[in-house]
Amino acid sequence: QVQLVESGGGSVQAGGSLRLSCAASAYTFSTYSMGWFRQAPGKEREGVASINSYWGKTTYADSVKGRFTISQDNAKSTLYLQMNSLKPEDTAMYFCAADIAARYPPSLLHNQYTYWGQGTQVTVSS
Repeated sequence: QVQLVESGGGSVQAGGSLRLSCAASAYTFSTYSMGWFRQAPGKEREGVASINSYWGKTTYADSVKGRFTISQDNAKSTLYLQMNSLKPEDTAMYFCAADIAARYPPSLLHNQYTYWGQGTQVTVSS
């Protein structure tokens, strides 16, 4: 069982930045692929970014390329999402998730992820 706890969400004006963190309980954190997903009210959950640190590979949704950066600190078992140039359409609940199959390249499909955090809200005002 892997526990994931997100933090760092909040309210920000358009153009601003936030950094989300996801603390993982598993010592095998570095062997998984990890991802960030988001879900806005009335919309489906969508993949934002994913990473496989073993292979040094990242995947980004087109909507966030050039603005968001995913990274992880294996020594701290923590996943990050640096979000810059935020837009109102980035408003959503953000979740981190672990793909224990460690797919390569790392996936943005939510049904391929096994463990999920409880989410952290990001609100971007215009």
